[in-house]
Amino acid sequence: MSVLDWQEDSSLGLTGPPLRLHPMIVGYEPIRESISILGGDPAVFLLEPVTVSAVVHENGWLLVDSGFNVDVVRDPVERATYYNWDSYTALLPPGDPLADQVAELGLSWGDLRGCIVSHVHLDHTGGLRLLGPDVPVLMQRAEYEFARQIPDLDEKHVVVPGDYLREDLNIVLLDGDTLLAPGVTALDTRGHTPGHQSVMVELPSRTVVLACDAADLKRNVLEAVPCGTVMRPQDEPFALTAIQRLHELDQRPGVEVWPGHDPDWPAWQEKTVS
Repeated sequence: MSVLDWQEDSSLGLTGPPLRLHPMIVGYEPIRESISILGGDPAVFLLEPVTVSAVVHENGWLLVDSGFNVDVVRDPVERATYYNWDSYTALLPPGDPLADQVAELGLSWGDLRGCIVSHVHLDHTGGLRLLGPDVPVLMQRAEYEFARQIPDLDEKHVVVPGDYLREDLNIVLLDGDTLLAPGVTALDTRGHTPGHQSVMVELPSRTVVLACDAADLKRNVLEAVPCGTVMRPQDEPFALTAIQRLHELDQRPGVEVWPGHDPDWPAWQEKTVS
């Protein structure tokens, strides 16, 4: 595994602004309402989509998050170890939902210029197995440092370390808000995890902010209420700061903040946004 610092003059080789964004649903998971929104009902379960996005430029594309590791989910022993625990399991459609949808969109993995990982929970890192060794995996330094400690911590961290600690990955570390390519900016939204990041995409007709798990539901954004869980108690103030930031962005003309897991948010049903 190579681990490098982000260079300020890097653009991942992408030219021009983003042309379009492709939202994808790559699985589902049952989640207690109290996990997705502070003060929610722990007896109510939401069947939440697991979402990823492809951001397409004129000479390549970026992947934002990557869903479940289908190989782990479909192995009975591995699934029991990582994916089946107190009131939680992974739900997958047939096939490999990420690879299949990328193919349907006509995108080539050879044109992938980078994968932006919002954080290392197992519903966001599984598709890293599809990346070539030269594709940068972009994550916040604080998240990477946290992730390296997780194998020594307890199961509440719901990760598959083999997804993001593979020897053939090319990790690139970011420090806070970072312009990654023309029209694509990583936003520091730490709190849910120590190095969580969201992604702002400036499309021709509108700006989309992919909140990822800084806001599971649109209600989080509209009411400026954080999700109900953080990995470390000391990060609760940061989660509140993050959701307030997303709430304020959502109030700006032409800006849409997309919640990461809202089953009722219609944008995840679209094929192409430009």
